[in-house]
Amino acid sequence: MASEEASLRSLESLMTEFFHNCTTNERKREIEELLNNFAQQIGAWRFCLYFLSSTRNDYVMMYSLTVFENLINKMWLGVPSQDKMEIRSCLPKLLLAHHKTLPYFIRNKLCKVIVDIGRQDWPMFYHDFFTNILQLIQSPVTTPLGLIMLKTTSEELACPREDLSVARKEELRKLLLDQVQTVLGLLTGILESIWDKHSVTAATPPPSPTSGESGDLLSSLLQSPSAAKLLNQPIPILDTESEYICSLALECLAHLFSWIPLSTSITPSLLTTIFHFARFGCDTRVRKMSSVNGSSQNSVLGQERGRLGILAMSCINELMSKNCVPMEFEEYLLRMFQQTFYLLQKITKENNAHTVKSRLEELDERVLCWKRQAESYIEKFTDFLRLFVSVHLRRIESYSQFPVVEFLALLFKYTFHQPTHEGYFSCLDIWTLFLDYLTSKIKSRLADKEAVLNRYEDALVLLLTEVLNRIQFRYNQAQLEELDDETLDDDQQTEWQRYLRQSLEVVAKVMELLPTHAFSTLFPVLQDNLEVYLGLQQFVVTSGTGHRLNITAENDCRRLHCSLRDLSSLLQAVGRLAEYFIGDVFAARFNDALTVVERLVKVTLYGSQIKLYNIETAVPSVLKPDLIDVHAQSLAALQAYAHWLAQFYSEIHRQNPEQFISLVSTALEAITPLISSKVQEKLLLSACHLLVSLATTVRPVFLISIPAVQKVFNRITDTSAQRLPDKAQVLVCRALSNVLLLPWPNLPETEQQWAVRSTNHASLISALTREYRQLKSNAILPQRKVQLEDTKVIIHQTLSVLEDIVESISGESTKSRQICYQSLQESVQVSLALFPAFIHQSDVTDEMLSFFLTLFRGLRVQMGVPFTEQIIQTFLNMFTREQLAESILHEGSTGCRVVEKFLKILQVVVQEPGQVFKPFLPSVISLCMEQVYPIIAERSSPDVKAELFELLFRVLHHNWRYFFKSSVLASVQRGVAEEQMENEAQFSAIMQAFGQSFLQPDIHLFKQNLFYLETLNTKQKLYHKTFRQLARFPGFQEHCAGLKLVGV
Repeated sequence: MASEEASLRSLESLMTEFFHNCTTNERKREIEELLNNFAQQIGAWRFCLYFLSSTRNDYVMMYSLTVFENLINKMWLGVPSQDKMEIRSCLPKLLLAHHKTLPYFIRNKLCKVIVDIGRQDWPMFYHDFFTNILQLIQSPVTTPLGLIMLKTTSEELACPREDLSVARKEELRKLLLDQVQTVLGLLTGILESIWDKHSVTAATPPPSPTSGESGDLLSSLLQSPSAAKLLNQPIPILDTESEYICSLALECLAHLFSWIPLSTSITPSLLTTIFHFARFGCDTRVRKMSSVNGSSQNSVLGQERGRLGILAMSCINELMSKNCVPMEFEEYLLRMFQQTFYLLQKITKENNAHTVKSRLEELDERVLCWKRQAESYIEKFTDFLRLFVSVHLRRIESYSQFPVVEFLALLFKYTFHQPTHEGYFSCLDIWTLFLDYLTSKIKSRLADKEAVLNRYEDALVLLLTEVLNRIQFRYNQAQLEELDDETLDDDQQTEWQRYLRQSLEVVAKVMELLPTHAFSTLFPVLQDNLEVYLGLQQFVVTSGTGHRLNITAENDCRRLHCSLRDLSSLLQAVGRLAEYFIGDVFAARFNDALTVVERLVKVTLYGSQIKLYNIETAVPSVLKPDLIDVHAQSLAALQAYAHWLAQFYSEIHRQNPEQFISLVSTALEAITPLISSKVQEKLLLSACHLLVSLATTVRPVFLISIPAVQKVFNRITDTSAQRLPDKAQVLVCRALSNVLLLPWPNLPETEQQWAVRSTNHASLISALTREYRQLKSNAILPQRKVQLEDTKVIIHQTLSVLEDIVESISGESTKSRQICYQSLQESVQVSLALFPAFIHQSDVTDEMLSFFLTLFRGLRVQMGVPFTEQIIQTFLNMFTREQLAESILHEGSTGCRVVEKFLKILQVVVQEPGQVFKPFLPSVISLCMEQVYPIIAERSSPDVKAELFELLFRVLHHNWRYFFKSSVLASVQRGVAEEQMENEAQFSAIMQAFGQSFLQPDIHLFKQNLFYLETLNTKQKLYHKTFRQLARFPGFQEHCAGLKLVGV
């Protein structure tokens, strides 16, 4: 005893020292080592048992329990049977004796340790484990302790960690399932008895002025006046102990429902009881009482009651999340929905004391719940609605007893009275799910389309109108001004952009279902705001410094700001709907689309002509960005209709094209003034993207002859003109190149005028690359630092344009690619000549290899075999081992990118069918295995490795006969165990590299390489043909042992 007492005092001293602020990390490591050594000693648990019963030091108790936990989970098999019996006996006695005085985290840890024993020994060696838990629950004195044990058992045994065998996991689940009916019965009894006990003394509230209406709706929902009366009973006031027990019971139910199947064990009585407790969450009277009484105790009571409602909704949501519903449970499910929608009706009902929004704000208060997470009743209720719509609506909609349209009316009120932006976003997601469901239902039942739409038409039109109102400052200024439009989230969008995007998705989905209604709702609103914008011209006056907008009154500026913001949003809405005017419905919706496009063309031209983007305003920090944004959004909206314009062009070809020509010509007149380095980048890029769409998607034959386009040609090829910003320059050059390269629609090959277009394209590329081509003569001369930087700028600007041009036509017709390469040929040869001169400038090499990689992917056929061979040989000669080491080891990420792009080029080469590039295989493999691999093999960094192993995989996958030249006859003979291998040394080196990768900690590389080998085995029977070789290599030995077991 003296020894145990002394050990306890020493341990308390050590633990206090360990957690003291002044203890150094070195001393902490020493103490940690002492404690670990003690825990490993045989019989240490006996001391820990004494410590637990004799100390009040939390650190000591937690350490002692950790020793038991480690013993049970890691060393239990080696513990003598007598010791196990003693531990199984002593720990529950200790818990029973001290559970009321122990801190909650120590008590929970002790429960977990006892459950861990049950996880190992129940039922064979610990037969009364679960019986003891049931007895604890049934005894009023220990009910809370029994419920904690039950929840811990559900967590640890029904969903065990990976340290148990599959057979043991299945055994534990079966044992628990055998107890489910008993457990659910006990939990139902606890909740019902507490409810009934306190209901007797509950005061009956005076009748509400709207109680009759409430009862009627409830009766219609439940199809049962008696059930409605039951749910309208007043909520009892529980004492603290009862609330604690109920919360534990509901937590147990929530976890049980997460894994038990839906069955008749979940009785109507239990479901009704859970719904009784769900009412605690939507009862604002308790919250009001606690706030009026003011004491902290009353506030805690209010929170506890709110917590009961949240826990009850958690139980309901666990049941809702199950998609597999037995036939016998569907009636229960219907009853659950009916009761939950009674709660929804209660939440969204207006009365004299509350607006819907104020009630939802009260119910949205966050309360600490299960696992100490802060949750709100509204969040849980929204989760329920999402599960109902996404999982169960399809099965419930057919029930005549369930009023779906009335449900949508309640959901509408719930959505548009949400107190937070996140709550509103979540509700929009639910509407999106509903609209997706409706769309798929109509597509699968076209015969019933009209009947289905008629049923939901009013709800959808109401939804559309309200969503459109919510994105307009005219109706929703206070809420919209709260949205952050500066900080980007993980999806690279601001809160405002997310709000607008989600709203427009709902608008688009309604448009798909009700196109006529949607258009007639949206277009008049757009028209109203356009009138304001188009009317600004009358307020533009000339001042000494230019043009000024003569609107100065503060109220007028604020109204104009709101109108411009709304117009910007509505233009995005109109653009989002463009896809619903094309395809099969083009003719039917032609007039509506034409009205929109004509309006957009007019607006874009208006903005460009009076140059509102450069105008002076009374509030330049607000109104000028608004005017720029409206102009940019009008261009973007018009761009969205490029596919409609393309279909329009196709439909009217050779008939009456004047209207189409007018639209395109006017649009180009609007674009041309904006192609300038003096225009704000946002507006410039919108104009450039529209130009690209007209040149690439619409492709009218007359585009090249329009004066506006010729003006852009002259602007871009004029070396004296100031160059556009990089992004804009690339886009404009792509558009001009595509005008000349892409085949015109609706015209035969003989009318494509390829000869003229080829000449023009060559002139365009020549003008764009003039400075670049002049670099060739100075490539070998040493350059001063300033001159070198100027050269780098020319290389960057030219190659970014050329690379984009090649990439944009890589999937086009052979003729387009031929003309493109003819124009680029001299620039490509210049690039190859410059490459050796810049091999030590990794930033330049990176851009050159990007260009060559794009060439190899898009134009390798046009480049021809001799020149392609010359390029590959140049690269192989330049990338010596020293150069590779310099790039990978000393130049950081840029150097690694250079090597990765070089390897990607080689990937393209080794995949090429035929024999043309086969002579390069030995050099490619040699480069990989003798030069690149030794540099990266021991590096922990993943740089270059993924690309190298992909190249090795491509070598094997596309060049198998380089290693195995078996004849067709030999391959079909059954007696041949292995094919004759050639180039065995190279094959072995590749396989050894793959094997070594499996021994490294990079899990992504492991997964990638395993996939490659499995692919080779599927296609080429890799494991059958090379089993003996693979078995020799580290990393493959365990793999091959597994293959042997399955008979490979």
